[in-house]
Amino acid sequence: MLLHEIAHARAGDKGEITNICVFPYRDEDYPLLVELLTVERVAAHFAGIVTGEVHRYQVPTVCGLNFVLHGTRPGGVSAALELDAHGKSLSYGLLLIDLDQQKG
Repeated sequence: MLLHEIAHARAGDKGEITNICVFPYRDEDYPLLVELLTVERVAAHFAGIVTGEVHRYQVPTVCGLNFVLHGTRPGGVSAALELDAHGKSLSYGLLLIDLDQQKG
């Protein structure tokens, strides 16, 4: 099961930091996201793209997980040479995580 099958994401970026907040479509799937969508898993998923720390903040009042990714673009988005280097692209990339690989 890919993350996008049970959740959606919103993203933003400032400088070299990208914020991605993940929300389940159904509130009852929030505990599963808390269990499986760890800092370690997100950092491994973005290895080579995120060069700094990854932090996760739980926002249970809205069933959200907010990930703050440091070092996503050297010099920030406006200085990046990559095509579409914005947080929106990274949020879609996060939604491609295969949650079944973590249950084992």
